[in-house]
Amino acid sequence: MKRHPRLAWFTVLILGWLLDFLFWKQAPGVNFAIYAALCLLAGFLLLSLDRKRVAARALWLVVPILFFTAVTFLRAEPLTFSLAVLMTLFLMALLAVTFLGGRWPEYGLADYALGFLRLAGSVITRPFAFQSELARARKGTGKPPSEFGLWPVLRGILIALPVLLVFGALLASADLVFSRELDALARFLKLENLPQYVFRLVYILLAAYALIGVFLHAASQSSDERLVGEGKHPFSRFLGFVEAAIVLGSVIVLFGAFVIVQFRYFFGGLANINLEGFTYSEYARRGFGELLAVAFFSLLMILALGAFTRRDSILQQRLFSGMSVLIVALVGVMLVSAYMRLALYEAAYGFSRLRTYVHVSLIWLGLLLGAVVVLELLRRERLFAAAALVASLGFALTLSVLNVDAFIVRQNVARAARGQELDVPHLASLSTDSVPPLAALFASESTPMQTRDALGAALACRLESPQSHAPSDWRSFTVSRWQAEAALKSVQGALNQYHFVKDQQDLLTPGGVLYKCYRGSD
Repeated sequence: MKRHPRLAWFTVLILGWLLDFLFWKQAPGVNFAIYAALCLLAGFLLLSLDRKRVAARALWLVVPILFFTAVTFLRAEPLTFSLAVLMTLFLMALLAVTFLGGRWPEYGLADYALGFLRLAGSVITRPFAFQSELARARKGTGKPPSEFGLWPVLRGILIALPVLLVFGALLASADLVFSRELDALARFLKLENLPQYVFRLVYILLAAYALIGVFLHAASQSSDERLVGEGKHPFSRFLGFVEAAIVLGSVIVLFGAFVIVQFRYFFGGLANINLEGFTYSEYARRGFGELLAVAFFSLLMILALGAFTRRDSILQQRLFSGMSVLIVALVGVMLVSAYMRLALYEAAYGFSRLRTYVHVSLIWLGLLLGAVVVLELLRRERLFAAAALVASLGFALTLSVLNVDAFIVRQNVARAARGQELDVPHLASLSTDSVPPLAALFASESTPMQTRDALGAALACRLESPQSHAPSDWRSFTVSRWQAEAALKSVQGALNQYHFVKDQQDLLTPGGVLYKCYRGSD
């Protein structure tokens, strides 16, 4: 960007203004996708003009970036949307870190930590350094300082504003006609909002400053010439094999005892649960968090021991790998136990967002554990960071493709068709992602009448809820909201047969059933 510094500053200032234009007092929608795409395009343009060529492997990051930016206006379910935003920002930062080198698939955990720390440092310090280098370069050529550069103009405006305010106030006090004209100008410019304008100007400039720091980092600090620990182990292996073997062996005994207890439940099912005095609900819902925590900390333990344990012979290496694999296998059995508990709970009470999240995360955690086994056997522990990245991306991608709220609708309606109760307040509380399948099942002739009555109640509740009043501004547009509005319009005639009673809290269906639109505070 040294070839076109004015263009670089002008571009980031425009991007800073677009941040304000797209997001100020606007609900999330297509604005995030537009802004992310513009930042990406601007970065590639500035770096190409500076003759910086993106590495081929770094270019592959653009594919998931574009996917997750699209998800932000395709899906409205909160976790799916949040993960899409986080993954977009994370991958764009990773692209800046590895733009010239493209070695991100080889990164270890330390490389990620160090790379993002360096990027943060560049955001803070590099724009200042960039301006200083340009000033020194101009001085070295003997050219006089530019009179009409960007920074002189900004400094002049900032100095002029307080001067004008002081003199304007004095002149307004000196002449009533002039004061009246100034008041009219202030009303026209809405100067009563001056603190807001100042705040917005500040974050526009901060956004521009941060963006040029990111672009400068990509242009000069992203070559990945040497990764952490490349050629030698990055940490001192201070732990002996005997100590590590005792730790691993003790954990194997403990996990083995737990798994033996679990096997009787795998084959005995509900009968064994009742014999032990537990209710269906107590057994089904207990232990999700604990078993996931065991899996997570087991993973950390294996990685930490692998990094700090000396293995001086082939036998020690094989024993360490064998014990690690055995622990992973036992944790895998625990995950199967957690999955079966979840299946029991879902069969009894239906699907919710949390149960769906856990359902999907168990699958990806199991795949990650399998990857750890393979990497340990191949002695490629460094690639764990890549495996963890793939698992994280896979979890977020699965939620996006699955369409969580639509999935919940389909699964719970299928349960209701088998004679189970349908939770109308729960369905009415879901995001706009749930409306098209709700409307389709409500209109379907194959849906049982009782279930159809309940679905209509959920849709009628949505029509009266605050979330049904969508923002009209194009910046907040989402495909999810647009599809929900179209689906509601397609069944609105049938929904006119539903009537609210008791201060709009309860809904009476054509079949004479009374449903609550909202859950009580209890």
